[in-house]
Amino acid sequence: MPFRPFFPYREQKILQILLKRSKRLALFILVMTGAAAGEIAAQSIRVGVFEVDTTPPIGSPVAYAPTRKIVDPLSARGIVILSDEQPIVLCAVDWLGIANEGLELWRKKLAKAAKTTVDRVSVHALHQHDGARCDLTSEKILRQYGLGGTRYDTDFLKLTVKRAAKAVKQARRSAQPVTHLGIGQSKVEKVASNRRILGDDGMVSIIRWSKTSDPKAIAAPEGLIDPWLKALSFWNGDQPIAVLTYYATHPQSYYGQGDVTCEFVGIARNQRERDSGIPHIHFNGAGGNITAGKYNDGSVERRPVLTRRMETAMAAAWEQTAKSEIAADDLGWHTREVLLPPGKHLVEKDLVAQLEDPEVEDDWKMYVAKHLAWLRRTKAGKTITISALRLGKAQLLHLPGELFIEYQLAAQKMRPEDFICTAAYGEYGMGYIGTAEAYTQGGYETSERASRVAPGSEQVLLQAIRAVLDP
Repeated sequence: MPFRPFFPYREQKILQILLKRSKRLALFILVMTGAAAGEIAAQSIRVGVFEVDTTPPIGSPVAYAPTRKIVDPLSARGIVILSDEQPIVLCAVDWLGIANEGLELWRKKLAKAAKTTVDRVSVHALHQHDGARCDLTSEKILRQYGLGGTRYDTDFLKLTVKRAAKAVKQARRSAQPVTHLGIGQSKVEKVASNRRILGDDGMVSIIRWSKTSDPKAIAAPEGLIDPWLKALSFWNGDQPIAVLTYYATHPQSYYGQGDVTCEFVGIARNQRERDSGIPHIHFNGAGGNITAGKYNDGSVERRPVLTRRMETAMAAAWEQTAKSEIAADDLGWHTREVLLPPGKHLVEKDLVAQLEDPEVEDDWKMYVAKHLAWLRRTKAGKTITISALRLGKAQLLHLPGELFIEYQLAAQKMRPEDFICTAAYGEYGMGYIGTAEAYTQGGYETSERASRVAPGSEQVLLQAIRAVLDP
């Protein structure tokens, strides 16, 4: 027997009419709210923030010695940017450098976690000298010659990348709407100094290392630097979501004994985050030929002094921040793939012979392995990604290697009307990248030990920088 509702006929008709109308109303609301949501999603930006521990375990190799204690924990910090385009991931890691297959692994895993493509992921080291190296290609070569595990802790490196990818996935899911972008800057007093001091003949006469006791090096002028610390922040109305800061210098005070630390730049960043309650991500600019050597004698007492100077500039840049509205139309992502010409001193048969020679010291073989890894990568045609993210009048420029400050200043001259923030220390496999002129002046940075590219790299890089900086 069919079901018959227990209502009089008149009430049944009224109920049927109301049900039809409610369905139409619900459908109308669903369509309209769906359209509005789609329009908002298409026009808005969202940002998710992530952070993961990258501290090596005791005994794991860092830059110059095995880890013997943890002074300050290390981290990988970054953001995932969502819009009507594919996601973008920006990441800064408290390690000395990330190179070759090591960087490929980072970018691949973070791209998968963010559901984007590898070319939209930019990973940079802060270059602390008591942090880990990550170069899986060089490690493979060293392992062939009985030196595996002496410079790279592969298990730790891969586990860290896995944790970072998990954090990126969570950041994508918890992203917040961005309504405004904040821009601020402040000069950093008595931290950076150019490390290459030229003599009257135009050649490098003094190298101002990160820690310097040479009176002549201390007395010499600061030289060419970029004194500005730049800050870019994301806001949801009046609520800050994250702040990114940029400053160019080697971040070393005292180092080399295996006492792991995020150094004065990381300590200042961490303190600012605690004081403000806002996630803080810091990037190292083109500081290949920049150190704190004029203001740092390598004593324990100098680290807190340099930290305060960095923290003061970070706070001042935040206080001077000016906000403006931003939407997805204000966002643009541009990339160029480049091949840098290898240095003429990289000859495969000679490098292999040194690795096979039992008389060659193990410490030198580490450099030889890095030379060979980079040469083979170049021969295989594997490119480097140069990228820039446009956010209104701000442009975030992402560059490789231990880049000279001249490249950062050149980028600013190319777009003087824009707020250019430069992050270097991306692909680290080539080591230092000097200007073409610098390779004629001598000095450590452009030596056959330190740099694996030829002087012609300057032209390639400047062309790529000009191409990615959105007009």
